[in-house]
Amino acid sequence: MLTIRGSGSRLCDGLTRRDILHAGGLGMLGLSLPELLRQRALASSPRAGRPTGRAKSCILLFLLGGPDQHSTWDPKPDTPPEIRGEFRPIATRVPGMQFGELMPRLAQQADKLAVLRAVCTNDNAHSSSGYFMLTGQPHVPTNVENGDSGPNKWPCMAAVVQRLRGSSAGPLPGAVLLPHRIFNSDNFVWSGQNAGFLGRNADPWLLRCEPASPQYRIPEFSLSADVPMDRLQGRLGLLDTINQRVAAAERSGVMSQYDHHTHQAFDLLRSSQSRNAFSLDRESMQLRDRYGRSQFGQSVLLARRLVEAGVSLVQVNWYRGPEEPADNPCWDTHAIEPVRLKTVLLPPFDQAFSALLEDLSVRGLLEETLVVCLAEFGRTPRFNARGGREHWGHVFSIAMAGGGIRGGVIHGASDAIGGYPRDGAVTPQDVAATIFHCLGYSPDTEVHDTLNRPFAISRGQVIRQLF
Repeated sequence: MLTIRGSGSRLCDGLTRRDILHAGGLGMLGLSLPELLRQRALASSPRAGRPTGRAKSCILLFLLGGPDQHSTWDPKPDTPPEIRGEFRPIATRVPGMQFGELMPRLAQQADKLAVLRAVCTNDNAHSSSGYFMLTGQPHVPTNVENGDSGPNKWPCMAAVVQRLRGSSAGPLPGAVLLPHRIFNSDNFVWSGQNAGFLGRNADPWLLRCEPASPQYRIPEFSLSADVPMDRLQGRLGLLDTINQRVAAAERSGVMSQYDHHTHQAFDLLRSSQSRNAFSLDRESMQLRDRYGRSQFGQSVLLARRLVEAGVSLVQVNWYRGPEEPADNPCWDTHAIEPVRLKTVLLPPFDQAFSALLEDLSVRGLLEETLVVCLAEFGRTPRFNARGGREHWGHVFSIAMAGGGIRGGVIHGASDAIGGYPRDGAVTPQDVAATIFHCLGYSPDTEVHDTLNRPFAISRGQVIRQLF
């Protein structure tokens, strides 16, 4: 059964196809995919600027919780232990560029990376600072945990790409989020992960999955064993009959949209190319091992398969499983940070990110695939009493590669203790503008909200030093 979810609530109101199919005993065909396809086609055409970048697609890696800049991209070896931590810097392939010692594989890929060491949100709340990073617009108010994803919110970058490009690969969507949405310990989902004022027809597809799990077989794009293709064709014919009768009764033209997009849904089920994009078992065991058998590693590999199949933007969120400690989850290292970094966080991250860069390069896809690794913020310059670091949006680092970005580059610098920008400070507006630029859109490209009011996709400045 198709179970792709565009958001956590119902996809439409009033008479739904789910109601019709359920009443007719055809509920196993699902509603969510046809409705998502219908909504996507209703999006208005934006006035896009002249393409300026090389990237055909983007993979966005989001490290939920906020990694420590001192132990990753911006080591401070000359500071006291309570600042630098226990991990030493190591040399990279680029002379003069150093990373933390727990990223040895990425150190060997440094010639492909641009590291921005002076990113700042000045926001220390997970969800509001994350909103800023994911949308390129500051949350109002700042420094407040907020899970309101109402229609007045700014759209996330994935939603903007979904609106600008629509379906980029036949039945496949323009933008995908996986393996789940970003949420806090009390289970509320952050705002800034949907289409906001663009309307739900621009929501990126959410694919909930655990690609490292042994039983994982992409059920969203698999037919049940008792549904051969001829039976699927029969059900399509029955749905055609239902659509014709309902449309005749409604006389509104709305139901005709369901007919068109249901056919698209069936096309996706019948398309081996589309289904194969989600099939990790088509990769060699060696390559899967190279990415790492963590949920994050296999999610990153899945992202590469999706952009290779034509999806424009795939956002991979760091996997937050039920085993994560509620007071110290993912990269939110409030306690025993060195232990968490060494045993849980940095090894799988280093393995997956470096494998992606290497894999894209070998396949000749890196120049046309922008890769961005970011988070909501960084960590405080000094350790707390529990051996961890607190939230810190005043300066942190992100990394970019491919899509026309110059490799082996460091842009900006933090101060001596990694607490505030020293030079080259950039904001999330600038990061968003740069991502859109790489994808071929000027920051002043307009999209329209549900009331047809125009909005520029970014209010930032392209970071020209990266090109």
